[in-house]
Amino acid sequence: MSARPRTARGEETRRRLLLAAEQVFAAHGYHEASVSRITDAAGVGQGTFYLYFDTKLDIFNELVEDLNHRVRQAMSEGARGATSRLEAEREGFAAFFRFTAEHPALYRVVREAELVSPDALRLHYTRIVEGYIDGLRAAALDGEINDIDPTVAAWALMGIGEMIGMRWVLWSDPDAAPGDDADPTASGTREVPQHVLDEMMRFVAGALGRPELAGAPRSGAREKEES
Repeated sequence: MSARPRTARGEETRRRLLLAAEQVFAAHGYHEASVSRITDAAGVGQGTFYLYFDTKLDIFNELVEDLNHRVRQAMSEGARGATSRLEAEREGFAAFFRFTAEHPALYRVVREAELVSPDALRLHYTRIVEGYIDGLRAAALDGEINDIDPTVAAWALMGIGEMIGMRWVLWSDPDAAPGDDADPTASGTREVPQHVLDEMMRFVAGALGRPELAGAPRSGAREKEES
């Protein structure tokens, strides 16, 4: 990777390239993306690209790291001020879902990294799960959750958040009427509905051994998502 810019203008240009890369990789995928598409989206010449990045893979790796930083920051800010581990989980998940709704490239870029740049993929998940494990371990020591394996719990909770986000944010068609429960594209939403977050947190609270903190059980038939 080229050296970091030394001026505010250079930092701004580099930032524009990263934001353009986010759009282009999300729309076209890694292999169909090109440096020219990225520079066109950023409104700069191709020569400018090479002042900041050596290759398309270089900016892809930087984008994975940038998205990772931003989603972790969003989750931390969302959970800030929480007075319990369960509240921190809820607010952190809510922030994650908001971020993915605003930045759907997160899903596509991370999944492409599995083949394009496995080291970037590993670093992405490592940075997220490290703090998660520490937080769950501390909560168990404080008696806020059951004495569970924090590593297993961290990965399981990340999986829950990722799949709920895909079902109700990434894969959904906001113009479609709600469909069958098993249809991943039929929720008709672009955000996780409140009742889905509530049900998810009831599940999480039970898994962490504190179901009494999840709120009263829902009565009646399961609500259908609104289109």
